Amino acid sequence: MEKVNLGCSGIMASRVVLGNMRINAMSKKEVAELIHTAISSGINMFDHADIYGGGICEELYGGLITPSLREKVIIQTKCGIRKGYYDFSKEHILESVDGSLKRLQMEYIDILLLHRPDALMEPEEVADTFNQLSNSGKVRAFGVSNFNPTQIELLQRACNQKIIVNQMQFGPAHTPMIDRGINVNTMDARACDRDGGILDYCQLHNITMQTWSPFQYGAFEGLFIHSPKYEKLNEVIDRLAEQYGVTNSAIVTAWILRHPAKMQMIAGTTSVNRIKEMAEGAEITLTRPEWYEIYRAAGNPIP
Repeated sequence: MEKVNLGCSGIMASRVVLGNMRINAMSKKEVAELIHTAISSGINMFDHADIYGGGICEELYGGLITPSLREKVIIQTKCGIRKGYYDFSKEHILESVDGSLKRLQMEYIDILLLHRPDALMEPEEVADTFNQLSNSGKVRAFGVSNFNPTQIELLQRACNQKIIVNQMQFGPAHTPMIDRGINVNTMDARACDRDGGILDYCQLHNITMQTWSPFQYGAFEGLFIHSPKYEKLNEVIDRLAEQYGVTNSAIVTAWILRHPAKMQMIAGTTSVNRIKEMAEGAEITLTRPEWYEIYRAAGNPIP
């Protein structure tokens, strides 16, 4: 599988990332199979968060990573979400990282992300925290999740470390990151600026975009695959899947990875078969007409 240089940091990561938000519902044997299927499929990066499964996901995963395997994988985790509020205080970030390291049974985290913007963020306090984590060797690189351009600028101005990734929701049924550009200078609602031009910003500043919930529509309303709400989209995806000899999951993966921003797709599946399918999709390059056909079939007319 093709790898991307995350934020030009030298960290070479697979285009597909295995998300571990739901593995707390799996047995240890099932998680082990999922991890090794991902690795054998060319996936070398795994995404976590301190809140996933109340910490159980990190703990379950960490118990399966041997020292020799640790050097072959990239571990990313997130912090900052607390019950009812967000918290980027130095105390909480340090406590969260120590908790993740303990649960993961590791000496360092490759990438730490701030999970969702904290309106009370003190950039200098966060910068001081990043310095402490970096100098101690506990965290090697830093990023954010669900940040807009000015929020990244505000943080980056204070930080010595480069922000190398940003996570945003994106998929055929959730496309505000690209709608604005396609509908520029029109009265269409899709021309509204909902994120400050975050995708263009990340490309301009060499920040790798990671896409979460790529198979969802809305926030967490459901999957568009096989949904009667997206009949036309499924018709197009199924036809292309048959044409390429792959599954619909592979075609969706190919659609996301076709964008020139060199995004990564976070696959939050717990199915070993779907992991293999998405890995296959990473090897497919859709044509421009095919890519736009999927976009239009999702209910996005182009001007």
